[in-house]
Amino acid sequence: MKACKAKDSQLIAEYLDGNQNSLEILIHRHKNRVFAYILMVVKDKQLADDIFQDTFIKVINTIQAGSYKEEGKFIQWVMRIAHNLIIDYFRKSKRIPVVDNDSYDFDIFDTIQFTDASVEEKMILDQIHKDVRELIEHLPQEQKEVLFMRHYTEMSFKDIAEQTDVSINTALGRMRYALINLRKLIKEKDIVLTR
Repeated sequence: MKACKAKDSQLIAEYLDGNQNSLEILIHRHKNRVFAYILMVVKDKQLADDIFQDTFIKVINTIQAGSYKEEGKFIQWVMRIAHNLIIDYFRKSKRIPVVDNDSYDFDIFDTIQFTDASVEEKMILDQIHKDVRELIEHLPQEQKEVLFMRHYTEMSFKDIAEQTDVSINTALGRMRYALINLRKLIKEKDIVLTR
């Protein structure tokens, strides 16, 4: 129980001292965010599984080699590795990710834990999530990516800028336009997003 509340850096130190359980806790703590991000970009569950595994193999190898430097948050470092592996995959396959509005095999909202709600509240909330997910699919890829990184992986705009290789102002601008476009879509489609 105590290990579950330990900081990432403490778990890494314990893993390096031979505690394999610390690594399991660390991976379990961050796996949903990392996998959700990979899947959002590649839109293929099997490919996402492969990249997810490659990401954590690289993480483990880097930690074991003593090359990991605690310069910031562990999760941002892992997300950067995942992002770079995704880019490598697309470069090798010369494939650019495209938005597929009909692809709803994965539901990002399944990774969020809810308190017990009534059946009616759950149905309404599910509908709101479905509506938001459909609206997000209409956004340009850059706006969708920034929105996802900010709200679903809780990354700072500084980290988003670094990961997407743009300035902080560009990342902020993309977020601003994503929200403006979502508001327009909500108004156009006359969608109610309240319980």
